[in-house]
Amino acid sequence: MQLMGKIFVSSVVLGAFLSASTTMADDDQVFGWVEKATLQPWDIEVKAKLDSGALTSSLDARDIEMFEQDDEEWVRFRLKLEDQGSGEVFSDQIERPLYRELTVRGAGGRDERPVVLLEVCMGDTIYEEQFSLRDRGDMNYPLLLGRRTISHLGLLDVRETFLQEPGCGENATVVPHDPEDDQS
Repeated sequence: MQLMGKIFVSSVVLGAFLSASTTMADDDQVFGWVEKATLQPWDIEVKAKLDSGALTSSLDARDIEMFEQDDEEWVRFRLKLEDQGSGEVFSDQIERPLYRELTVRGAGGRDERPVVLLEVCMGDTIYEEQFSLRDRGDMNYPLLLGRRTISHLGLLDVRETFLQEPGCGENATVVPHDPEDDQS
């Protein structure tokens, strides 16, 4: 009788644990390895590759130049992106404060890239994230989201694409950049 009681209690505890795990997973949004994202405040819809192999997100930027403004370092760059919704090409010169510089080491050698803070809409939330700037014109995806950004989104299903539509209106939740993420 004691054995049956222990089995029953164990079954109830296991069932409650599995139910809680499923509930937690259901609360998180699930994103595919490629998603549509909207760059704010321009509302440019672009394809984004969610890349768990990269730490920092990266954005296709052209004509990148550093300059000084009010004794601070700034970055001027040109965005030239095709809006996936309208098919129109957005080409504008942008200026942002330099957040930091990133040294990237790879098979091709060493590369220094400026990093700026920008806002991106994923699902129904706007995230202020770090983006390294580089010419990604020869890449399939103008926007690459690295682990720092992915960690804020929810779950990543590497078998799927386009699981979430960007839909950030005026009342969208905005998640500001967390300097603690810089420690990763």
